[in-house]
Amino acid sequence: MSIFDILLLGAALSMDAAAVGMANGMAEPKMGFRKTLLIALFYGVFQALMPLLGYWGSSVFSSLVARIAPYLSFILLGFLGGKMLFDAATEEGDRYLHKHSKLGLGALTAQAVATSIDALAVGVSLMAQEAAGALPMGVPLCTLIIGVTTFVLSLAAVQVGKLMGDKFSVGAEKLGGLVLVLIGIKLLFEAF
Repeated sequence: MSIFDILLLGAALSMDAAAVGMANGMAEPKMGFRKTLLIALFYGVFQALMPLLGYWGSSVFSSLVARIAPYLSFILLGFLGGKMLFDAATEEGDRYLHKHSKLGLGALTAQAVATSIDALAVGVSLMAQEAAGALPMGVPLCTLIIGVTTFVLSLAAVQVGKLMGDKFSVGAEKLGGLVLVLIGIKLLFEAF
């Protein structure tokens, strides 16, 4: 796994947050920059913390994971990507309802958790890649890159959402799912 792969992973994981951030921007087009920044910060922090939690929770099984690292990465990333693609196909109505609701700190926290929960499994995948010696840097730095990528993309998505309609939110989630699946396939082929 290269630094470029980690950036792609961060971009793919951020698609849920970016899609929801875009919907937030569309729901509140007069939103101030401080609130836009707060939304992106929440998403970025949670997207960085979840893989760390998954990594720390899985370290107990490191010797087993080292042997099955490429297969585990393929399965986890394929599952997450497939789930994102499925969610994009089935949640258009949920996004419409979301855009008409008021966004407070409680709702923002719930969004941040919901859009980053899949990243727990990515933490297991990162641990597997670390055990196989396939990471270009430590897991904390990888998760920081994921968090910063999510922050930047979410910030941009909220701004775009303030300017555009919600036609791009489902497409962004589909793209994120496809990228996760492709990274999983690439890691599987690298094992051979």
